[in-house]
Amino acid sequence: MLHLLHSLRLKARPSFPSSLSPSVIFTRSMASIDLRNALSDNQSALESQANAVRQLKSSAAAKSEIDAAVEALNALKLEKSTIERELHALINADGNGEGSGNKEAFRQAVVNTLERRLFYIPSFKIYRGVAGLYDYGPPGCSVKSNVLSFWRQHFVLEENMLEVDCPCVTPEVVLKASGHVDKFTDLMVKDDKTGTCYRADHLLKDFCNEKLQKDLTISSEKAAELKHLLATLDDLSAEELGAKIKEFGIVAPDTKNPLSDPYPFNLMFQTSIGPSGSSTGYMRPETAQGIFVNFRDLYYYNGSKLPFAAAQIGQAFRNEISPRQGLLRVREFTLAEIEHFVDPEDKSHPKYSEVADLEFFMFPRQEQVSGQSAKRIRLGEAVSKGIVNNETLGYFIGRVYLFLTHLGIDKERLRFRQHLANEMAHYAADCWDAEIESSYGWIECVGIADRSAYDLRAHSEKSGVQLVAQEKFSEPKEVEKLVIAPVKKVLGQAFKGSQKNVVEALEAMKEKEALDMKATLESKGEVEFEVCTLGKTVTITKNMVNIQKEKKKEHQRVFTPSVIEPSFGIGRIIYCLFEHSFYTRPSKAGDEQLNVFRFPPLVAPIKCTVFPLVQNQKFEEVAKLISKSLTAAGISHRIDITGTSIGKRYARTDELGVPFAITVDSTTSVTLRERDSKDQVRVDVEKAASVVREITEGQTTWAHVWSTFPHQSSTATDE
Repeated sequence: MLHLLHSLRLKARPSFPSSLSPSVIFTRSMASIDLRNALSDNQSALESQANAVRQLKSSAAAKSEIDAAVEALNALKLEKSTIERELHALINADGNGEGSGNKEAFRQAVVNTLERRLFYIPSFKIYRGVAGLYDYGPPGCSVKSNVLSFWRQHFVLEENMLEVDCPCVTPEVVLKASGHVDKFTDLMVKDDKTGTCYRADHLLKDFCNEKLQKDLTISSEKAAELKHLLATLDDLSAEELGAKIKEFGIVAPDTKNPLSDPYPFNLMFQTSIGPSGSSTGYMRPETAQGIFVNFRDLYYYNGSKLPFAAAQIGQAFRNEISPRQGLLRVREFTLAEIEHFVDPEDKSHPKYSEVADLEFFMFPRQEQVSGQSAKRIRLGEAVSKGIVNNETLGYFIGRVYLFLTHLGIDKERLRFRQHLANEMAHYAADCWDAEIESSYGWIECVGIADRSAYDLRAHSEKSGVQLVAQEKFSEPKEVEKLVIAPVKKVLGQAFKGSQKNVVEALEAMKEKEALDMKATLESKGEVEFEVCTLGKTVTITKNMVNIQKEKKKEHQRVFTPSVIEPSFGIGRIIYCLFEHSFYTRPSKAGDEQLNVFRFPPLVAPIKCTVFPLVQNQKFEEVAKLISKSLTAAGISHRIDITGTSIGKRYARTDELGVPFAITVDSTTSVTLRERDSKDQVRVDVEKAASVVREITEGQTTWAHVWSTFPHQSSTATDE
């Protein structure tokens, strides 16, 4: 099963005596998915054991052997009944229902809090908004700024990357070379009566997932068919996708009207450059192309040495057919992308050993196609066994894992999923997605791909400028080179408009494949050749391509670098962080549930609050003095000298995810409170700002502070 979930292990949360919290609802929803998976496995085992019993009886096996097989069958039936009872108990527990309703309840609690506290809101709200566009409010901007600041520190500074900033408006010729103009499309269907548009694959995917998750009566054969369909969804043509939509009776979700046949829709926003409108441009769908077209200058700036990496943070634009899922699928979003250029013959990494011992959930393609779940794998083992293609790709997978977990993403709800063969571009050597589990399911937030040399070659061919690197030899070397020379004139006559696709596929052949083709052409005169970009096999004859090895002396090696590309969807990461950080706990009186975001100090929008316990001139002067010290230390904070009760002020700032609060209740010392434990210590006034700075900058921990300073009872002051 493509999206089989591993067991969810949530962090300990406070109890909820009065009613179910969104966190508990979400946990129950995830538990139900585990039970459904167990029920599916049990059903398969039952059918297999039943067949075994029938076979033993038909072959007149010994009675003892038959009795043992029947006993095993009955045990499986009993297990099935137990699982079904547990599943139905979850469905009916507390009248809350199960599945999507529970996840939606948790999600709605999170989103309501985020919008009410102005983390983000729909754009142009007073004009009823535009789907897929959102504004970040003050705390949201701070979280985003903190995430990007840490991204720069963790990647750009750590790897000495070359950061660039390229325009959002991109000439058509650039995106024509990259393939976006011709291929950056999704299949769309329309409501036959209202004209409302939907993504065809999303409708089919939602149908399959709902069937698998909610239909307890579904047969194992039908479940296997739906799982296979999910795994091969990207392979379906418009005709095949349309046929499946009709077969399953899928209609428009909002009106239940019939749908049109699927047809392609390009996702880029088109515009004109200049007043005449004669120069076509597009709002960039990714930031990577600006780095590729600048490769020659960046290579020279780096002293003409490989490897090196270039990075860019910026806005990207995709005209989504039917935006949904809040910040997860929007029309304008922030990308942070890295292009690491490396010698294709040496993809080792000098700092690979620093991450080789990391162990985390990985989901290789073999486990996906065999219906297994993600499992913990040591990164070094995955690389050494060839599960991950090379050291540099493995190094960045490890660095991405460290980045996400330091931000506050739950390690138990993070996995790295390898692309299936049908998801991979023909030129890619390997590709993994960092997926984070949320109330929407598993969300792809980072893609880490070995794109080989495709991008630089494509821009070299289109622009006529060679985007290559050189390795100079101390002495001339006699080298044997494989030369693949497509005969473009003959190919053009044979394939007309498809000539370019065939030429690119021939030139991209690996050495073994090319030599096998040469041998077949010499013996048979023709060979069947698969062109992935056309989605079909073509016949190549002997006069269409020349393949041979040549020996010659060279003083240098000229080659097109390969590219390892980690690409980060910042908005998606931030939304998943919001969900992973959110929980509720009862107020001191027990009459309401209080919302809390457990942001690490690294990303918290405000690091500290300063509260005079009561309105008192002396206390307010001390609060202002501490505020001045926090400002000098570069610590974002908020001072509140209103007369609101201290408990309510704590609750308000907990809801913003503020990790620490300083309460001024004397002129010589203050209390320092930690958000999640609500523990408090007493600190001298002059030390308060420095203690907060040391914790937020990671120089010390709250546990150390707790063991160092006198404890303060929170009975009188907390919620």
